[in-house]
Amino acid sequence: MAAKYKEKIINLETGEETWRDLTDAETAEVEEAQAQNKAKAIAQADTEAKRLAVLQKLGLSEEEAKLLLG
Repeated sequence: MAAKYKEKIINLETGEETWRDLTDAETAEVEEAQAQNKAKAIAQADTEAKRLAVLQKLGLSEEEAKLLLG
């Protein structure tokens, strides 16, 4: 089975480029980091949606909220 991820290695002296397959452990690290980044992005989007909902309930624009909150 072909590796899911590869690493590009460049020899700066010769300019030679080679590729190597990531190990299972390295692949797990990459996938864990991707999952964490996705979860963080979802949480940030949720927080922003809640903030905008509160502003809308109060009848305030973002600029007005910034003026009030400094």
